[in-house]
Amino acid sequence: MMCMSVPYSWKKMQISASSFNVIACEALARAVYFYAAQTPHRINVTLQKIGLHDRPNNLREHLQDLIDQTSAADYDAILLTYGLCGRAIDGLVSRDVQLVVPRAHDCITLHLGSRESYTEQQNHHPGTYWYSQDYLERSGRYGENMALGSVLPPDLNNTYEEFVRKYGEENAQYLMETMNGWQQHYTRAVLFETEFGVNDEIRRNAQAQANKNGWQLESIPANFQLIRKQIFGEWDQDFLVVPPQHRIQMTAGEGIIEAVPVQ
Repeated sequence: MMCMSVPYSWKKMQISASSFNVIACEALARAVYFYAAQTPHRINVTLQKIGLHDRPNNLREHLQDLIDQTSAADYDAILLTYGLCGRAIDGLVSRDVQLVVPRAHDCITLHLGSRESYTEQQNHHPGTYWYSQDYLERSGRYGENMALGSVLPPDLNNTYEEFVRKYGEENAQYLMETMNGWQQHYTRAVLFETEFGVNDEIRRNAQAQANKNGWQLESIPANFQLIRKQIFGEWDQDFLVVPPQHRIQMTAGEGIIEAVPVQ
């Protein structure tokens, strides 16, 4: 009788009820809490500030600390609800608890529901600025023109931090706004419509920002199926399962990320 091995990524799916530690960006707060309340699994949720993704190295260190603090005695898996996010998750190491990560470039993919939808949007509308309810209601802490995804080009991240150290946060923000001529390449703004609703204040905010920058604002429906599948333990080809003593590594292929052994 021939015995077939079971791929690692599917082993945990055989458990009827597991314990998951969800580490997620607060830009996805409503969707994460919505599905956490419905899943049969035991869920712990910790949300991280949205501004961290503009400084990928800082975000990587912060996420690694949270991973290291998660015990295998308490959880079956860590659900990292992040995209690649400017390579912020590239290099994260699973110590004792497996990591489960969506194969996504950034949180825009998590709002669109698939890598295919993300690629379609990028091909047809590359100059798009993305807004959502969760993001806009928190973005005032980081500047009025913050939007979903990695907003600042990577070469400006260290510049911003240097400006903060030298001139203070308010002056640093002003200097960055002066430098950010890259915004002129955007022509379209999108507000995600979700099943949780978008309030009038957020809608007016998105429209005002689009008008200020000369962008055409439109709305498209969000699709949170990747978040639902992750929290429900339905880890198919849309997810990377990182075994203990492996790390996340960015790849040039369609899979976006892969797991490699820790040397």
